Amino acid sequence: MVEGLLQALVDGLTIGVVYVLLAAGLSVIFGVMHVINFAHGELFALGAYFALAMVGPFGGYGFFAALLVAPLLVGLIGVGIERYTVQPLYGRNPLYHILLTFGLVLVINDLIYLVWGPGNVSLAVPAVLSGTVTAFGLNASVYNLFIIAFGAAMALAVWALLEYTKYGLIVRAGSQDRQMVRNLGIDIDRYYSLVFGVGAALAAVAGIILGGYQTVSPEMGMSVIIPAFVIVVLGGLGSFKGAVVGGLAVGVIQTLLRTYAPILEGMVIFLLMIAVLLVRPHGLFGSEAPEGEGGGDLLTGSGGVLAPDTRRRLGLAAVGLLALVPLGAGTLYSTYAVTLMVEILIWGLFALSLDFVMGYTGLVSLGHALFYALGAYAVAISLAHVGGSAFVAIGLAIVLSAAIAWFVGYLSIRVSGVYFAMITLAFAELFYNLLFRLEITGGSEGLFGLSAYYGLAGVGISLEEVAIFVGPVALTGQSLFYYIALATLVGAFLLTRRMLESPFGAVLKSIRENEQRATFVGYETTVYKRRAFVISGALAGLAGGLFTLNAGYATPSFAYWLHSGEVIVMVILGGMGTLYGPIIGSGVFFGLEEVLTEFTERWRLVLGTVFVLFVIFLPQGLVSLPAQLEPYVGGSGPGPKPEPEPEPTPDDSSVRGDD
Repeated sequence: MVEGLLQALVDGLTIGVVYVLLAAGLSVIFGVMHVINFAHGELFALGAYFALAMVGPFGGYGFFAALLVAPLLVGLIGVGIERYTVQPLYGRNPLYHILLTFGLVLVINDLIYLVWGPGNVSLAVPAVLSGTVTAFGLNASVYNLFIIAFGAAMALAVWALLEYTKYGLIVRAGSQDRQMVRNLGIDIDRYYSLVFGVGAALAAVAGIILGGYQTVSPEMGMSVIIPAFVIVVLGGLGSFKGAVVGGLAVGVIQTLLRTYAPILEGMVIFLLMIAVLLVRPHGLFGSEAPEGEGGGDLLTGSGGVLAPDTRRRLGLAAVGLLALVPLGAGTLYSTYAVTLMVEILIWGLFALSLDFVMGYTGLVSLGHALFYALGAYAVAISLAHVGGSAFVAIGLAIVLSAAIAWFVGYLSIRVSGVYFAMITLAFAELFYNLLFRLEITGGSEGLFGLSAYYGLAGVGISLEEVAIFVGPVALTGQSLFYYIALATLVGAFLLTRRMLESPFGAVLKSIRENEQRATFVGYETTVYKRRAFVISGALAGLAGGLFTLNAGYATPSFAYWLHSGEVIVMVILGGMGTLYGPIIGSGVFFGLEEVLTEFTERWRLVLGTVFVLFVIFLPQGLVSLPAQLEPYVGGSGPGPKPEPEPEPTPDDSSVRGDD
């Protein structure tokens, strides 16, 4: 028993040291630059692959050369990323850094696939690091001991750099109060590229030593980035000490749970993350961000150059054209077009749900896939265990998603900014891990082979048994469901637009523009944001439920964090804060995927590049493109833009803060 515990502790310290190196760079980058770098995991993977390329020609002893050269190369890449992508976003809301680096995840991950291909590859280590050492009845791998010693030395060196050098003094001062550093005449911005490069190099070192311990694969970056965020949140965003303590703690806890309580592995650390964010959002060793360090607001779209009546007519025309899609299937184009359009409509509803809370209250949810998956599983479980009624299943999905959204919102909206994004991510990852462990959800396999009828109490029809003839075209099955999805999306759009035109919507817009002013007027902004979050969660659950009704299955992958990122991509591509923009973004996303997959499997590389360019140069999305081009099309050339009219402040007589 004691020997097993000691073995688990050694293994936990081995992984913990890797986490320390990974999280230290992530934490220092945030501390100085206030950048949450989702691409940090891909830089971790790049380090391992660069080492693999060096070890191949030179053999095992090339491993030591790789430990020196590969981090330098990845550090240079980090400097380039900061200078050419992150730097243009300084002065904007820090949440734009999350959006940007998510796009970089897609780009770098697909580049790894493109260059090195899929599959796991072993990274050869020198013979001197092989074998085991026996002491006190414990068999310890030499390589494990090397990781612990080398990682500890690296962490100590970084600590000494930050603690005893002029560079470290400026970095620490900048992490505490950047404005004070500027007032002293020091251009802290000049240090940003170097900080980002050092953080990237540390990630590369972690990737190399973990690659020798396990294997190297294109997915290794995505598998470690979430634990890395857990660590920096637990220890404190911006705290090097917190990264060390958090990394070692998470490594040991994970290993002990894997050994003695595997059912809890992957869940306890997210519960800890949620608890810390609720009690002490800046972490155990972090410090609260000074006032004014939050950056600007999230940029939202507008009506562009078109009048409201013109937009309304265009919207009606678009719905009319969409209604014609099934009529041409099988003659003008393949029936697959209907299947693709159903997916676009469902994800358009999902994107609209996120836009309702992100575009109108400024809350960026990195865990919105939780509600999509919740709706999908509510429908699946209802069809499998309650009855085959689609109406009952969808009703259950909406109610359950709204209830969980209220619970998550009640806890999460106590914090704001990047902390809100992190806590929603934690809830989604908690649910994602839970899906693998519950028997009722089908575990890792999910639930398949589901069918539904449209009716109640056993009385109804199946879409496969109905055919509606429109001239020579017979609408049945998938074609009929297409109209259900279209009607649901149009109904959700009209409902949310009506809400936003009401006094409730006016309060949401005032929160987005200036929450502090809305609070001074007398509105309980937390209450309004929570209500918006509940509506958003219910609509996301409806989207997930529609997908399961159509596809007949639900799997844990629905709750994977990458899906939360993909729906954010759709919102930004189309135009945040417009409701219809994210629907357009859904069409562009899946349209690009469909076109690009005909030429390459690495379509995410192109899509990620497009998204990065949008975040930098067109943050208000496609809906703002006409307004951007108007000066050039009109021949007047670029000129000063008119000042936007301020949002009207809600009238106290029309809405109360305690409604």
